[in-house]
Amino acid sequence: MKTASLLFKSREFPGIVMKVGFIASLAFLNTMSASAADAHDSSLRPSRSIPVAFVISEGAVVIDFCGPWEVFRDVMTGNDHPFHLYTVSDKTAPIRAGGGMKIVPDYTFANAPAPKVIVIPAQSEPSKAMLDWIRQSSQNADVTMSVCTGAFVLAKTGLLDGKSATTFHAAFNRFAMEFPKIQLKRGARFVENGNLATAGGLSSGIDLALRVVERYYGREVATQTAYTMEYQGQGWMDPDSNQVYAVAPVSTAEHPVCPVCGMDVNPATSPKSVFKGKTYYFCSEDDKKVFDSAPEKFVTSDKQL
Repeated sequence: MKTASLLFKSREFPGIVMKVGFIASLAFLNTMSASAADAHDSSLRPSRSIPVAFVISEGAVVIDFCGPWEVFRDVMTGNDHPFHLYTVSDKTAPIRAGGGMKIVPDYTFANAPAPKVIVIPAQSEPSKAMLDWIRQSSQNADVTMSVCTGAFVLAKTGLLDGKSATTFHAAFNRFAMEFPKIQLKRGARFVENGNLATAGGLSSGIDLALRVVERYYGREVATQTAYTMEYQGQGWMDPDSNQVYAVAPVSTAEHPVCPVCGMDVNPATSPKSVFKGKTYYFCSEDDKKVFDSAPEKFVTSDKQL
């Protein structure tokens, strides 16, 4: 639906004001972020139809794929929507995404169209078929992007080995320990490596998707897309804009945090373990099990990172 066009046509005079205001805002944003755009310029060749595959399975985090989906859906070039969106999974039987949302995938990995953009949200443990499909399809894709802990899925393909990446801030420690061949970047909204890209947690996927739009069609189209969505975040113009997560949280007696995910914990109700005479508290029993399997790694991980 041409949301922006309907808004502009609703009343003639306010429409003119809105257009003038938008143009002024666009000029301001372009001026303020020109140097950043130059530093990260890596344009992609657009086409009339750009297939975008959303790789999903049980437990897929809704904002991780719906955020980028909305970005690509709202892109307009002339009178056309250039991005063709579809979901792909192991089967076309319904899956349950986060919060219980039921989704019927459009294709399986056996019959999905070849994508030019691949989006990998946080989800359950990937199947061999999923990893093989991502690995093979990425060879001819313009961009393969992960969102949140979807970075774990992408990392398991081996494609990120020797490269830098980011993920959800509460998964930094686990990611760094599980994938020592990948350089973890804290404080990054997203990280780009040629045709591979990883976004931080949740809403970071919206910014990375806007960045992909910019790479195809330029800053003006990306800015118009954000305007249509009424999205005011500017992280898509600054990949290092997640600096609030750059420093690992420090656990103290007054303010304990989970050594696995770095989130706040309540000592009165949280699971706990004792290692070398010190008590550690956890967000969940799963985090406790991970810690108990190799506690020395988590005790020293903050120093290593």
